[in-house]
Amino acid sequence: MDADTIIETVNLTKKYNQYEAVSNLNLKVKEGEIFGFLGPNGAGKTTTLLMLLGLSQPSGGSVKICGLDPLRKAKEVKRIVGYLPENVGFYEDLDAVQSLEYVASLNGIQKNKTEEKINELLELVGLVQDAHKKVGAFSRGMKQRLGIAEVLIKEPSILFLDELTLGLDPEGALRLIDLIHSLNQDKKITVLLCSHNLHQVQRISNRVGIMINGKMVAEGTITSLAKEKFGVGEKEYSLEEIYMEYFQEV
Repeated sequence: MDADTIIETVNLTKKYNQYEAVSNLNLKVKEGEIFGFLGPNGAGKTTTLLMLLGLSQPSGGSVKICGLDPLRKAKEVKRIVGYLPENVGFYEDLDAVQSLEYVASLNGIQKNKTEEKINELLELVGLVQDAHKKVGAFSRGMKQRLGIAEVLIKEPSILFLDELTLGLDPEGALRLIDLIHSLNQDKKITVLLCSHNLHQVQRISNRVGIMINGKMVAEGTITSLAKEKFGVGEKEYSLEEIYMEYFQEV
């Protein structure tokens, strides 16, 4: 594992009976970058995330997170990784502060540090005015921002985000994407972002990987992938145009 590689898979494979959900995936994500993980529904993105987190056992190959095997070193990996799934679950009768206090207690954060940390996080995600509102009354966008606060409370080195902006209006989605970008820039958090929204991924990602039918069909910067598909020219290609070229070949 290279010194600057923080996430690495080698021939990572997941089978369900005869169905191969992930096939020989070789992936490297460098410390401090935002990696956009793209693909249609059923491509294997979420299955890959679960294996990276140690929540699903690979059928073959290996995973390393900061040099650690997430199956054998589950506690160590969970300390350094924050995961926000597509559908975040909350206790809806709690307010935002109570929710964060509960998550802080689960992560063993000392009570004398909890209040200050919660106030900082609510400010960061823009929920100060809603700190004592019941989560059941939150919009989806507010819940997503609270979810980000919850994963940040343990100060992770890596964030895994699965369809962060799904179901949000354009303004809410943009606000979340800009928040993730600022976390990456200001706190140097490495981000693996699974998304269908190619425009959002292009806005903040350093590199992207395109996964189709369980296989990584392309990986690199948007510029390098455009060169591979379209050659050298004056036109700048969008990630959507590049993605469709790869998708149509499969």
